[in-house]
Amino acid sequence: MTEQIYKNPDIYKIYVPLPNNPLKNLNCYVIKTKDKNLIIDTGFNIEECYNALKEGLHELEIDMEKTEMFLTHLHSDHVGLAGAIMPKGANIYMDKTDYEYFVNFIQGESWDAIDRKFISEGFPADQIPILRQTNPARAFAPDESFEAVTVKDGDKINVGGYEFTCISTPGHTPGHMCLYLESEKLIFLGDHVLFDITPNITFWSHVENSLLNYIDSLKKIEKIDVETALPGHRKNDMDFYVRIKEILKHHELRLAECYRIICENPGINAYDTAGRMQWSMRGRNWQEFPMHQKWFAVGETIAHIDYLLAEGKIKKQPENGIYLYSAN
Repeated sequence: MTEQIYKNPDIYKIYVPLPNNPLKNLNCYVIKTKDKNLIIDTGFNIEECYNALKEGLHELEIDMEKTEMFLTHLHSDHVGLAGAIMPKGANIYMDKTDYEYFVNFIQGESWDAIDRKFISEGFPADQIPILRQTNPARAFAPDESFEAVTVKDGDKINVGGYEFTCISTPGHTPGHMCLYLESEKLIFLGDHVLFDITPNITFWSHVENSLLNYIDSLKKIEKIDVETALPGHRKNDMDFYVRIKEILKHHELRLAECYRIICENPGINAYDTAGRMQWSMRGRNWQEFPMHQKWFAVGETIAHIDYLLAEGKIKKQPENGIYLYSAN
């Protein structure tokens, strides 16, 4: 299903379904010009996403030989089909940091480190092998890595005479990137700002405080003049700047909640902290959460714990290979 959402330049949205996933869909954007086209993000590496994306590109009569791709970040629902869709030798733009993480994930090195981290935070070790098969971030990743043209903050990408600016917005991933068309005050947000759900902020190997990075990136993008904001999932039916303030407030409240739970339960681990927090899961309690949703919730809890640790509000102590947290 395709929809034209902007003119001059002509921008289309391909609705890519994400089956059995709370995100519901991936918004693949296509900028179409006489000289060159640009695809932004792809969907998971699964048949349903592949068919929807191919049908959408066919409907739009996109000549893939004069088409490039921009990937906002490394998550599988955004990069899953890049290698399958793009012709050999075509430019695929991606932030350098995220591309390096992506290659490590495909090789398996980063996943091993994440597994060890989750176990050290109290996640049930017997569930990790199961998650390797069922977690969509792993199960629906590309089959192999692809070559990318790495870009950095401030780099320009020209599409049919329109100049887009790469804006580094780390947080959701270490190298998340938005794409901004200054002449139209239009921005492709990826997962940096979503409008009816809150982007997941988790910990990352070699990143000290991903939540602080995310908050700083929100404040950075808040200073940009934006009239049209295009998110990576679902829809945008509210003011861009109001939504930024809402997300900042959400994390302020989440930090307070996390801190309260640790104060009330000294010596608690991250997994049990997550189990006491409030999550939007259709009224389900923690015991009823699907294990892969617990994985996302624990990752986000760790990010908030890292923030509180950096502020000196809490301390951690290892015990039998598990980190336990208490108030300072």
